[in-house]
Amino acid sequence: MQEVILRKLFLGFIQVHILHHAKKKPFYGSWMIQELEHHGYEISAGTLYPILHSLKKAELLQVEEKLENGKIRKYYSITKDGEEVLIKAKKQLSELVSEHI
Repeated sequence: MQEVILRKLFLGFIQVHILHHAKKKPFYGSWMIQELEHHGYEISAGTLYPILHSLKKAELLQVEEKLENGKIRKYYSITKDGEEVLIKAKKQLSELVSEHI
């Protein structure tokens, strides 16, 4: 049961992380997998891409396709709504971290 709860929590953290990087600069999926691994998250493409699609569907991310080396690569960037969600999420996380647990 603990693993199920931790997975749900980590998926939320991953979404915040994605929005954070999308605000800094557009990124593509395989780069994000490596970035998340750098922060200790083990995530497969089969987990990441549905998250990216749901954030796009919620209009928190937008996608631009670019042709690179003969192949189309999708770059994800944050939307105005995504920026608002990111601000709220960071505020809540900051409040939680500052609590005396």
